[in-house]
This record gives sequence, structure tokens and C-alpha cells, in this order.
Amino acid sequence: MPADRHLPSEEAADLVRLVRQVAQDDLRDRSVEAEATETFPRDVFASLGEMGLLGLPYPEEVGGGGLSYEVYLQVLEEISSVWASVGVGVSVHGLACFGLATRGTPEQLAWLPEMLGGTQLGAYCLSEAHAGSDPAAMRTRARREGDDYVIDGAKAWTTHGGHADFYKVMARTSDDRNGISCFLVPADAEGLSADPPEHKMGLTGSATATMRFDGVRVPVERRLGEEGDGLRIALAGLDSGRLGIAAVAVGLAQGALDRAVAYARERETFGSAIIDHQGLAFVLADMEAAVQSARQTTLHAARLRDLGRPFGREASIAKLVATDNAMKVTTDAVQVLGGAGYTKDFPVERYMREAKVMQIFEGTNQIQRMVVSRSLKKDDSGAITHA
Repeated sequence: MPADRHLPSEEAADLVRLVRQVAQDDLRDRSVEAEATETFPRDVFASLGEMGLLGLPYPEEVGGGGLSYEVYLQVLEEISSVWASVGVGVSVHGLACFGLATRGTPEQLAWLPEMLGGTQLGAYCLSEAHAGSDPAAMRTRARREGDDYVIDGAKAWTTHGGHADFYKVMARTSDDRNGISCFLVPADAEGLSADPPEHKMGLTGSATATMRFDGVRVPVERRLGEEGDGLRIALAGLDSGRLGIAAVAVGLAQGALDRAVAYARERETFGSAIIDHQGLAFVLADMEAAVQSARQTTLHAARLRDLGRPFGREASIAKLVATDNAMKVTTDAVQVLGGAGYTKDFPVERYMREAKVMQIFEGTNQIQRMVVSRSLKKDDSGAITHA
């Protein structure tokens, strides 16, 4: 029982129908082997790029699809309902392109079409082992030498680490707390290397590795913005990135709900389908309510973004609600399937393992609560606007 959707145009509806078909026909079965063998599906991202799905929210003049975030997030949902690793990868790739799209010079913007077209896969290097929720504490340093910067340090938890074609890197260029700059580093840069990938509890088809920068020389032309703009570029992108992860979480929860409902309709006990037993039927009803409320919370934030209105608080709320709900829904899906749900014969145990990290990355849910509470302290506008 996939989600009912109301899209803003027939073109958008056709796109989401196509993505749903591709997800069900091509990605769902492929995900099983890739997750079991911890295989990174690089070719899938190339295919999605050829379909135009990696650049949907970016302007057409730079190779994007020119579509709204409201539509883009529903595409992410459909992908993530069968393969969360790919949904996360699409979101991270979009985040890796964000700084270039918003702060790039005309000369730099010439790099963007290949990135959005899928021939170049991106990664995002912000966190460090000692600087996760507090990115201003980073120690990776870029020192200026003539027309180049030389980068030394290490970046932890890099999605696509070792597989990406370019890395969006935040590095310290001064000793000021916010003295951080942003660079686009090509994967073949001398001195850049990836540690072996992390062995994770979930999202095993998504490569996550520490990236090592050992005297990596980057031309000044690969700096985005001015020196010291890096943290602002990073934080501006994170609001959109949080919406991406919220959509992935909604899709994951929808996939778990779909499997649970299908099982409950077929499995019989005491002479009737288990969905007819009130105790379990109410669990399914709560799962449906959780998925729908998370979806609407996420799409509300997306619509604010599309209107050009502030959406940072709403993005944090969406990320918080969607990922907490995904953890609950996937856990309940395992419970609905009972002993079968605890086996790898069904994907719901995998969905439960995948949901956990969504409460952690793109800012832990404790950080999201901090963002929301701080906004409540300073914002009492109560604005009423119209289209």
C-alpha cells in the first residue's frame, strides 16, 4: 500500500510514478544483495543521474531539473521506501553540490552540470572524530601557499568516502573559532586517501569512511566563497540536508509499514487474518499515523523553502519527527511480523537497523531539539502570510 500523493503538476506526478516504478522494479531486489555483501552501488547513481534525479531541485540552466523541494523530497521518499542507502546517497550528493550551486563563481559553476548529471559523485567532509555536533571545533587545516592551499587533517563519517569523484571539504584557514573555509577537492588529488570503510549496523550498501588529507594541494580557484565563509556555507546547506534525511526516514518508514500491512493481511491466527485482531490493528493504525504526520511535517518545511521563507526551525522539526517516527515504525514492523520479522527472510529487521542512524547524522536529534528551543526563545513573530 504505497503512499497516496497529491503533486503540484501532471509533470511532477508522472515523475514520481516513474521513480516508484524504478524503485519497485529495479532497486528493491538489487538492494538485498548489495546490503548483504556491503557493496556500494556506484552504477545506480550513474543511472539516477542519467534520469535527471540527482539534480532535481537545482536550476535548469546549471543542469538541474528546476523542480521544487516539495517534489524532490517525494522522489527521495519513493527511492528510500525500498533502498535507504541510495536515498541517503542522493541526499548527500545534493548537499555536496549545494555550496557550488549557491556560492560558486561563473567559472566554478561550469563544473556543476557533470555533478548533477551523475558522472561525478560527490561527498561531504565536515565532521571530525572530535568535532561532530560542534563543527567549529574542527582541526583540519588549509594553509595558503602562493596560488594553492595545502590541506592536512582527517574527516570522519564521510558518506561515499573512497568512491566519490569530488569532496566538499571544510578546513580551518585561521585560528578564529569560525575561521573555516570551503573547498572542492577532486578525488585524484595527491595526498588524499580513504581509510577502510566502517562496518556499520545498517546502511551497509552506503560506504562510510574517514578521509585523510596529507599535504593535499588545492588551487585557490577551488575555494568556494571567501576565506572564513566555510561554516556559513556548511550550515546553510544543512537545513536542506536535514529535509533530505527527513524524507529518507519517511520513505523508510513507509516501506516498513507496507511490508507489515501486507504480512498482516495474509498471516492468519485463530481463524482470521492478524490485521483483524484489534491489538495488532491498532499498532498498524499508529504506524500509519506516524508516517503520515512525518510526511506532512516534512512537506510543510519544503513548501516554506520553495517560497523563499525561513525554514530552519521547520527543517529541524521535520528531521526530528521523521527520524524518531521511523525508528518507532520500523521497530513495530518487526513486532507485527513476530519471529519472521527477526529473520533476514524479510527486510523489516534491516529497516529497523537503518532507521537508527537517521536519529544521529545530519545533526543528532538532541541538536535538533536545541535548534528548535533556541528559535522559540528569540522568535515570537507569529506571522500570518498568504500566497
